[in-house]
This record gives sequence, C-alpha cells and structure tokens, in this order.
Amino acid sequence: MAQDWPGWPNTDADRYRAAGYWAGHTFDQLLTSWSVEHGDRTALVDGERRFSYAALEAEVDRVARGLRGLGVTRGDRFIVQLPNIAEFVIGWFALQRVGAVPVHAMPAHRAAEIEHLARLSGAVGYFIADRHARFDYRELAAEVRKTRQDCAESLKHVIVIGDPGEHDFVSFADLAERGGPTATGPTAGTADSGDLALLLLSGGTTGLPKLIPRTHDDYAYNARASAEVCGLTRDSVFLSVLPIGFNYTWCCPGALGTWCVGGTVVLAPNPSPETVFSLVEREKVTIAAVNPPLVPYLLAEYGANRPDLSTLTLLQVGSARLADDLARRITPELGVPIQQVFGMAEGLLNYTRLDDPDELRCTTQGVPLSPDDEIRVVDEQDNPVPDGEPGELLTRGPYTLRGYYRAAEHNARSFTPDGFYRTGDLVRRLPSGHLIVVGRVKDQINRGGEKIPSTEVEGHLLAHPAVKGAALVGQPDAVFGEVPVAFLVCHGQSPTLREVTAFLKERGLAPYKLPTRLVLVEEFPHTAVGKIDKKALAARLDS
Repeated sequence: MAQDWPGWPNTDADRYRAAGYWAGHTFDQLLTSWSVEHGDRTALVDGERRFSYAALEAEVDRVARGLRGLGVTRGDRFIVQLPNIAEFVIGWFALQRVGAVPVHAMPAHRAAEIEHLARLSGAVGYFIADRHARFDYRELAAEVRKTRQDCAESLKHVIVIGDPGEHDFVSFADLAERGGPTATGPTAGTADSGDLALLLLSGGTTGLPKLIPRTHDDYAYNARASAEVCGLTRDSVFLSVLPIGFNYTWCCPGALGTWCVGGTVVLAPNPSPETVFSLVEREKVTIAAVNPPLVPYLLAEYGANRPDLSTLTLLQVGSARLADDLARRITPELGVPIQQVFGMAEGLLNYTRLDDPDELRCTTQGVPLSPDDEIRVVDEQDNPVPDGEPGELLTRGPYTLRGYYRAAEHNARSFTPDGFYRTGDLVRRLPSGHLIVVGRVKDQINRGGEKIPSTEVEGHLLAHPAVKGAALVGQPDAVFGEVPVAFLVCHGQSPTLREVTAFLKERGLAPYKLPTRLVLVEEFPHTAVGKIDKKALAARLDS
C-alpha cells in the first residue's frame, strides 16, 4: 500500500510503538478480546434489539463467512453507507475479520460522491440500506453501476440491509449462506496492525471528499486514549446521536472507545431532541455526543418538558466551533457537564479536560489528546506566532496521517517537508496549551484588506435571543471586494439588520465585522458530512 498512502517514517513509528501508543492489535483481535472479557454484557442497543459482546461477535463471524464466500479478502475496499443501525457495526467488524477495509460514506451522499469514492478507493463492494429517510439506496447503487462502467466492473458486490429489490444485489440477512466449507472459522492474522484499517472522508466544504487512511495501530490508540481522557468505564453508556460513520461518533471516543472499556453503545435513529432525551431516560445514558447546531434545540426541549437527565454525566459538543454563550448555558440549564471536542478525521483531537475550570470548558476547544501530539501555530509564511495570536494550526503525531490516500499532488500542498499536516484551521493557543478555534483559513471574508473570521461573528450572532442558527458569508462588492452577509435561522420575532448590528456593537464587535445584510432562512443547507454548505448560501446571493 506504500504507493497509495505515505505512512509514518520508521523512526517515528518505532517511537510510537516504544511509547505504547501503538499496541500491535487489529480491530478483529480487539473484538475477540472484548467478547472474551465482557461476554454477556450489553455491547449494542438498536431500538428493541440488544446484543451482548458475545452475540455481537457471533453475528460478525456469520457475516464474515458470507463475505469470504463472495471472495472478499485482505486489502479489498468496501463502501459502507448505512444509517445508525446495528448492521453498520456488524458489517464493519465483519470486514475487519476478513482483512478488508471499510470506506465510510455518509447517508446523505448521492451518486456523484459514491462514484467518486468507488473510483478513488477501487472498492469491490457496497453496504446499503434498502430505504432510509424516504430515500431508496438500491436505486442509487443501480445508478452508480449503470452510468459508470468502471464502477460496474469494480463494484461487484452490493449488499442490502432489507429487501434487495429487483437487482442482482445480495441480502444482508442471507449473506452467511454464501459461505462454504472453506469460508468458516476465525481469520486471525488476515491483517497486520500496521495495515490500512479504514478510509475516512475529509470534512471540507468544497469539492469531493479526500480519503483519509487510518491504520489499526493509530486508530485503536485514537479510541483507547479518548476513552481514558473522557473517563469512560465499563458502566458507561454512550449515545450515538450523529451518524455513526462520522469519525467523531465512531471513535472520539464514540462507539469504539466505549467498547474498549466494556461499555454500551446506544444508536439513536435520528438526532431530534425528543429522541435523544427519550433514549437518555430509557437506556440510562451517561455520555452523549452532539454538534453545535443541536444545542439550541436540546435546550429548548429540556426547558419545555424537563426530561430526566440524572444519569447523563457528560455532554460532548464537537465537529464545529461552539459559541461561548451557548456553551455557558449548557451546565446551568441541563445540569450536565460539558466537554468540548475539536478535531479532524485526519487525526489530531483536542478535548477540554473533565477537571478544567468552567471558563476553559466554555471558551476553549481543549488541549491535544496525546503527549506526542506536536503543535505549531504559524502565520502565512509558516513562522510561529506568539501565544494568544491567531495562526494556522499545523500538527503531527501518533494518530495523524502523513498523507491522503492516492492524492500525491494534494499531499504536496497539505504537508510540510517535515511531515506536519496543514489543518486549515485558524486557532489561538493559550499559555495553558488550550486551543481556541478562530475559524478556517479559507472561511474569512476580506473586506478591503481587513480579514473577518466568520466563526467569531457567528458566535456573537448566536448569542442573540432570537437566533437559533447563524452563518456569515462573503458577498462580492465593487468597493470593498467582499462584504459580510448574515444568514439567520430565528424563532419568534426576527430581528432587523439595525437591531442585529446594535446588538453586535454592544458586544464590542469591530464595525468592519458587522453584517451589511441579513437573509432569513428556515433552515441551512448542509454538505453530506453535516457542515453548513456556505457555497450554497453564497449562490443564493448571486441569484
């Protein structure tokens, strides 16, 4: 695989092994060890279905036999596009059992993205649901195979959870029957801990996603270390609110981190506040992970119906910058400690610590997970900036990639010669090491040479009592080049532009950062990976 993705230099790899970060276990080996150690304990809850660790491994083994019967083997790539259902977990570990590589796709992806992922990864197979959220994934799979000859030839196996329909697809329920006498028994040793374990998707808002290679060694450390930082134990119950295929939900500490300590993972079928709180009550959830757009809705639902959150000991908020004012409301209103999570599927994770003072937990995005996470905050010429000054975050470490999958040209731009990854995030570093996310390098509005970080202004807009969602977008301007326009989702009486600018001035915002126009929307468009689609918002300004 060396030609497909650059790994860590031998000196660094040896150091990470010596430090104990890379433990030398594959995910298949980990699943077996969890099954032996935790046996009858509940590993997974999906609606009325409950799986013990032993039962989960038995299901995985059954599906793995079927995959081997289809000829799926070590190193094969397999796209997994499933919602929050148990089959995601079973199928993912079954691929690990045969040494294959899951390619995480999001439920919102459609033909353009799936065709791209199939071509780039060379996937031989595709896990889908028959239907989800009123969308027929069988038609999507048929379209990809029909319109793209290269996909039709390589994407040999489409496995459907539910009814395969009138296609040459394989039913997930019948998969084990594909196994024969030579396709039985465990497959220990089919992969090495340094092998490619999975391919994640880059979370950028422009262009088609890049593929992020993660090995068994680095990703298992990601899960194990995150579980430790978050204080997870065998009594922890993690609620998977966002799509389970997200790196944040799967491994920060997410499902994998929970299983590392023998806890229970509960799958939420949707992220509505009613669903979230009902599952917290029913399953005695102790930790849940959400993103910032959900927070106002959770606060409103709790205020209206006062669900029982007595078992919830930690609410993680991550995947995007949480506004300080919203962060400060969570613990007083919900009675639940907050943990901010800032990271990327490419590797680096930052967590506010459980014993951090309230001010740091509400105003920063945490400190790096690993003692060997190396951090640089630099200016446009890659010169270090002083603590407290904004700059681009560069990083390298034991679980941060050294290059994207089959992307040599992009890698030349995204990494320094000594292996630091250019994250594209603008941050300020405090003397304590805590990072404050200012925004994205490319998510700034250049108003006559004055740079406006969109994330900063959005945080102030979200503090307005009538605003539930905010996005700042640049609009071309003949005088200034660009001027800021605020898109708002509001409840109750929407404020006027004059009222909004007065509010922002009272909060001390510089005059050049004030929006010149308001656009009220009922909801924001989102990219397939769940981020606000600012390209789509900007297109509305041009229409």
